[in-house]
Amino acid sequence: MFDVHRKEIDWGGRPLVLETGRVARQADGAVMARYGDTVVLCTAVGDKTPKPHLPFFPLTVNYQEKTAAAGKIPGGFFKREGRPTEKETLTSRLIDRPIRPLFAKNFKNETQVICTVLSHDLENDPDVVAMVGASAALTISGMPFMGPIGACRVGYKDGEYVLNPTQADLPNGDLDLVVAGTQQGVMMVESEAKELSEETMLGAVNFGQEQYQKVINAIIELAEECANDPWDVPEDPEEKKTVHAKLKEQVSDKLRAAYQIVDKKQRQEALEAVRTEALEAIGEENEVEYAITPAVIKDLERDIVRGSIIETGNRIDGRRVEGVRPIVSEVGVLPRTHGSALFTRGETQAMVTTTLGTGQDEQIVDALEGEYRQAFMLHYNFPPYSVGETGRMLSPGRREIGHGKLAWRALNPVMPSKEDFPYTVRVLSEITESNGSSSMASVCGASLSMMDAGVPLPRSVAGIAMGLIKEGDDYAVLSDIMGDEDHLGDMDFKVAGTEAGVTSLQMDIKITSVTPQIMQIALNQARDGRLHILGEMQKALTTAREGVSDRAPQITVINVPKDKIRDIIGTGGKVIREICEETGAKVDIEDDGTVKVAAVNADAANAAINWIKGIVAEPEPGKIYDGKVVKVVDFGAFVNFLGQKDGLVHISELSDERVGKVTDVVNEGDMVKVKCMSFDDRGRVKLSMRQVDQQTGEDLGEKVAS
Repeated sequence: MFDVHRKEIDWGGRPLVLETGRVARQADGAVMARYGDTVVLCTAVGDKTPKPHLPFFPLTVNYQEKTAAAGKIPGGFFKREGRPTEKETLTSRLIDRPIRPLFAKNFKNETQVICTVLSHDLENDPDVVAMVGASAALTISGMPFMGPIGACRVGYKDGEYVLNPTQADLPNGDLDLVVAGTQQGVMMVESEAKELSEETMLGAVNFGQEQYQKVINAIIELAEECANDPWDVPEDPEEKKTVHAKLKEQVSDKLRAAYQIVDKKQRQEALEAVRTEALEAIGEENEVEYAITPAVIKDLERDIVRGSIIETGNRIDGRRVEGVRPIVSEVGVLPRTHGSALFTRGETQAMVTTTLGTGQDEQIVDALEGEYRQAFMLHYNFPPYSVGETGRMLSPGRREIGHGKLAWRALNPVMPSKEDFPYTVRVLSEITESNGSSSMASVCGASLSMMDAGVPLPRSVAGIAMGLIKEGDDYAVLSDIMGDEDHLGDMDFKVAGTEAGVTSLQMDIKITSVTPQIMQIALNQARDGRLHILGEMQKALTTAREGVSDRAPQITVINVPKDKIRDIIGTGGKVIREICEETGAKVDIEDDGTVKVAAVNADAANAAINWIKGIVAEPEPGKIYDGKVVKVVDFGAFVNFLGQKDGLVHISELSDERVGKVTDVVNEGDMVKVKCMSFDDRGRVKLSMRQVDQQTGEDLGEKVAS
């Protein structure tokens, strides 16, 4: 019944198994990828009807995690998986980026890749397994996918590179890098690093490329056994050559002139006018020629921009290849935020704010690996007005989530520990103008904004986006690329870091691969650009401000014995709720006895701290306390003091005078001053009122005795 084909290799000390023919047999390609006990089902399906006039390749990648894979039931009210999590969205992008450029140019059939996590061993991250499985599914599908690709994760610890470190080992290293590519070269890199050198980062990429070759060979061997017949790919229509020749003669000079305009808005208006003229020249009566005209115009624009850069070294806005656009850095631009910055680089601008919160504001993440909390968040928004357009305002899309995570990775390695800075930090980047690399502008603005808020970053962090124009053996590496250079170029290479080293690197290649030599040049050029940007940022702020904003909560950390935690919380949280309600402060208690008291008002914080100290403090004989009469009996009064502690004032200790009835001296609810006398054999506290001046609190013990 099943025609099963299987390949198994030893990879990084664990078996990698690729199997097809048993599950999802109606898909064009379906592979069950297993690494350790992590299993991902990867399928690829292409629509049989092409859409040749689409201006883009209609590829969709969906990565989805099923909680059953880790033996869990989804949290929340609805006990089933819902909208994609951040991890699912980021992994979908991770798979999409290296495979998209490898489809044949004229292949316009709607294509969908779905990767479903079916089992998770909590050691091997499913993301790399899904990338390998997706590559295998596409390779055997018959669709014109010019792969396969391989992928792996690279760690770095004690000066050594580690292939596919486990999820337990990864936090102990200095690097988390995912690299993917073909036999010829690297296609995609995504990483977070602890201020490593450019040489170390390049070495990690090269190491990963070597290690995933074994995976590519296994996929090729699998495809040789069971790949479907290849699909036909349409050639360029003959009319395209005719339209190209006609428009090249008619509008090339006008396009070249438009690309000489430095201002983005004016340049776009001029280009749009030329595009409209081209469409009118072709005319709607010839449907085929009219439909392919936008693609021909794009080819002409591509040739003009790229040719000019290769031949002259001059770019659209007149810069040389290594030039960085003018930068203006400002901090404290908003009056009521805890920290704010406005970072402008050319026609790209980010308004970034920082908000400080308490442990109660941490992001709770319900992941396959288990629930955990994030004390540092960075959110990125890209409104349509930033590029002079209208558009629907929806919830964050894949682009927003991806760009925000890239900026988060760039800053996370330099964030202070919770012990050194017990705040929850939320950074919000609003892109107010965009003409290339708004994610790197977010890194710069976020660094300044957090330092303005008093977050003790050891060093400023800056980012720069690099580009590549490659024609044959000739190439040019571009620093600080603009939007047009990104769209018409061959590489998007983003590097972020401090003066000490790289904290994040992301690369996407639009051609078949890029050589280590080009990557080395790009890294070195990016370092020079990053240092220049850091120098411009330091004109606004060189170090973090002393102390946090007056508008931020002031957090005081105290430690209490573990056995006192239940007393502070109280039955059903009664005591801690009362503390918060009465004082207006926020109180967070950790399992190790660390108590964090946060309040904007110092009096509120002190009141809560004193309350807590009173609860955990032990009575000391001879010390005087304020208390409240909570119960009156024939032989004395019980007084509550030191939080929840009670002691007995015997009737003989109420007053120097003879007391007939206890209620002649005190009643329930009275506030009194008591002196701790001693403890009985059962640990109960004996108190005295007569040895304390009830007006002044003076100790009258010696006077009473005399």
